[in-house]
Amino acid sequence: QVQLVESGGGLVQAGGSLRLTCVTSGSAIRGYAMAWFRQAPGKEREFVATIWGSGTAVYADSMKGRFTISRDDAKNTVILQGTSLKVEDTAIYYCARGRSAIGGSEAREYDYWGQGTQVTVSS
Repeated sequence: QVQLVESGGGLVQAGGSLRLTCVTSGSAIRGYAMAWFRQAPGKEREFVATIWGSGTAVYADSMKGRFTISRDDAKNTVILQGTSLKVEDTAIYYCARGRSAIGGSEAREYDYWGQGTQVTVSS
């Protein structure tokens, strides 16, 4: 059974930074795209970034420059780092595994999801 577990969320002050970790068990992430999405209260789930099996990273336009996604296949881990956080970054952040080595911005391209980790940015 494939399971993804996110951690690292919490309360952050505006202008601060975050580091979220996603650990996958039950399957190796090598060869799969891995992504981060987020969902703010009352809003639809939003794509943040994806990293392909090759290591190529793709970001939502609004996230470029502030978020960095990375992966460590040996540790079955994906990291999302964010800087210069804004109140609008408050959301539940979800990790997801792609159906193949290449993933895009659509949730349907990912077949396994974590339970999410809450990030709250205060002003």
